[in-house]
Amino acid sequence: MQNEVLVAGVGMTPFRKPGDNLPYPEMAAHAIRQALQDAGLAYDAVQEVYAGYVYGDSTSGQRAVYEVGMTGVPIINVNNNCSSGSTALYLARKAIASGAADCVLAVGFEQMPPGALQSHWNDRPDPLDRFNEVVEQTFGHAVLPMAIRYFAAAGQEHMQRHGTSLETFARIRAKASRHAARNPLALFRREVTPEEVLASAAIVPGVMTRLMACPPTCGAAATLLISRRLAQKLGLNPAVRILAQSLTTDKPGTFADGTARAVVGYDATRDAARQVYEAAGVAPGDVDVCELHDCFTQNELLSYEALGFCAEGESEAFVRADANTYGGAVVVNPSGGLLSKGHPLGATGLAQCFELTHQLRGSAEDRQVDNARIALQHNAGLGGATVVTLYGRAH
Repeated sequence: MQNEVLVAGVGMTPFRKPGDNLPYPEMAAHAIRQALQDAGLAYDAVQEVYAGYVYGDSTSGQRAVYEVGMTGVPIINVNNNCSSGSTALYLARKAIASGAADCVLAVGFEQMPPGALQSHWNDRPDPLDRFNEVVEQTFGHAVLPMAIRYFAAAGQEHMQRHGTSLETFARIRAKASRHAARNPLALFRREVTPEEVLASAAIVPGVMTRLMACPPTCGAAATLLISRRLAQKLGLNPAVRILAQSLTTDKPGTFADGTARAVVGYDATRDAARQVYEAAGVAPGDVDVCELHDCFTQNELLSYEALGFCAEGESEAFVRADANTYGGAVVVNPSGGLLSKGHPLGATGLAQCFELTHQLRGSAEDRQVDNARIALQHNAGLGGATVVTLYGRAH
């Protein structure tokens, strides 16, 4: 038997372009204070802290959290690439579910440099070297940043297998912009049309344009989780609970299958989604709202299939039927997603939690999904770690 895990409080800073941001300790502290205030608790109630980030030295989590309080509790730093924030959330949930703690804080932050992601450790083996080999075999050698090569290869693969058009990817980006226009915390709030997306500069001709990629972003988000036992003791009544959660990593097929979609986490996403659906006793069709990892439009399209929202090869029809937006089968990325809201790596997973918590509370204002009861979160990190979290109303 596991203890029930409730989302007591969430907080998030507005996302900003690199250079237009506060230093990471200030951003993180702002998000933490919001989450504590949202929960109606003081920092001294927190028994453990998990801090997710990618671009930072060791113990950056302590540097950030000390801005809020210094109580001597464990602070654990987490780096799982783009799923660092969700991995922090995963560890926080496990601490409460196991009975090890009753009140745990997960915080994620990123102070990113401008430009594409790049390695800062060039004197040792690359953790992605085996992934690179697969991409070079499927896509050829291209002088492009790593993430662009990976997701362009996966998109091109889907286009070749299923006849998916470039316009379909453009429609996904246009949908993200319409959603972000309602989100005051999003980085890009201007609506764009599919035609504008297609007309933006080509990154990979015929496969990806500039507006199909998420921007480097700075920001922070935080979530405070508590047990049902503590909620009853303190007279708190959180409206959201975690129904199920899974963190998956790669299997041998990631390299043996020789497909770009496996390299970017398709199989790990499919496995994690199946695990949470089974654990919670729900089906993909039960999901009302989803925040998924749309670092590129190509990954959003792949994720529709991996998460079970449509069958393999049917994602183009899913997009063209507007099944991914308000009035459709499931509202995907009402926040604007990584494409429009922004993608500060360590903060992303907890920003997704922020959005879905407000959706289930009914407090998402102009972005509110009608009668949202089941919410799904998908956050993926290359190399690899994929976290899928299923939320529901607590009552």
